[in-house]
Amino acid sequence: MEYIAHLSKDKKLKKLINQQEPVKLKKRKNIHIHLCGSIMSQQLSTKVADVIHQRFLKLFDTVSPSPEEILATPFETLRAIGLSNAKTRYVHNVARFAMEKGMEHKDLAKMSNEAVIEYLTEIKGVGRWTAEMLLMFSLGREDVFAVDDLGIQHAMIKLYKLDASDKKKIKEEMLRISKKWAPYRTYACIHLWHWKDNSPGK
Repeated sequence: MEYIAHLSKDKKLKKLINQQEPVKLKKRKNIHIHLCGSIMSQQLSTKVADVIHQRFLKLFDTVSPSPEEILATPFETLRAIGLSNAKTRYVHNVARFAMEKGMEHKDLAKMSNEAVIEYLTEIKGVGRWTAEMLLMFSLGREDVFAVDDLGIQHAMIKLYKLDASDKKKIKEEMLRISKKWAPYRTYACIHLWHWKDNSPGK
């Protein structure tokens, strides 16, 4: 795969990639549902986030509820599946935005990464990280680097022996290192996540 040859120029990253399965990115429809899922997963372990997301989908007769159906779901019902007050509001915000301004895959696909981030972060509750996750895992963009993601930070601190005491310096170093990975930074992030999750002493 093309991305492997490119990222393997980084010797430290090459070791990780050689130990893992190749990554394939997917493009998904029903962007509003995936954005709601990203909001639900904020600051939660993957396991807990999956449980809450499954409870959310069970509230509906379909696996792809429309923005209208999500917005019509009472606040208390969403709270009851394990969402905080804030996350419940944010899920409603996403549904309302999808209804009023649109969130079709075909429209977002025509936009640059930064334009998608700018558009989606108009929604209260959607920050840059959430929009980046959507770019990677729903729009299948190959060159997204989530510098604010704690998992990526911890993995790069460990792999590249970065000084963890200076947060600003860490991000500068991460951005410097990741420049070499373009235009395949999404794949690098996914391999770093996999390595962090499976690395000894996790």
